Amino acid sequence: MMASLSLPRVLVVDDEPTICRALSIALRRAGYEPRSAESGEAAQSLLGNEHFDAMIVDLRIPDQRGDVFFELAAALHPHLRAATLMTTGDTTDRAFDLLRACRVPYLVKPFDLAELIALIDGFTCHIRDASA
Repeated sequence: MMASLSLPRVLVVDDEPTICRALSIALRRAGYEPRSAESGEAAQSLLGNEHFDAMIVDLRIPDQRGDVFFELAAALHPHLRAATLMTTGDTTDRAFDLLRACRVPYLVKPFDLAELIALIDGFTCHIRDASA
């Protein structure tokens, strides 16, 4: 019997532990293998040691802005440039300028979990199709 293929892996980067937990639960229920980091430093460590198919990154993390982390991650793992969703609770013009500069989809907190999962599904559909 063949071993089953692994689930698509999603890195969640948010400094709020409750958001990391909620997103991890929702992603697991949707058929993903989530990992979370509450700082840019922790997220960089995970990226250096593990493969991720997609990322969800909060714009405002204390030790490193999410857009800066995104650019670093995309430089190291180019596929993440087209498989990252940004989130933010910051609704200032500056925040939206930073989000638009990343050229990735974004959701404003509080967001709808179903919408978030649908966006991640769009990033990873080729992985799921290959494992079917």
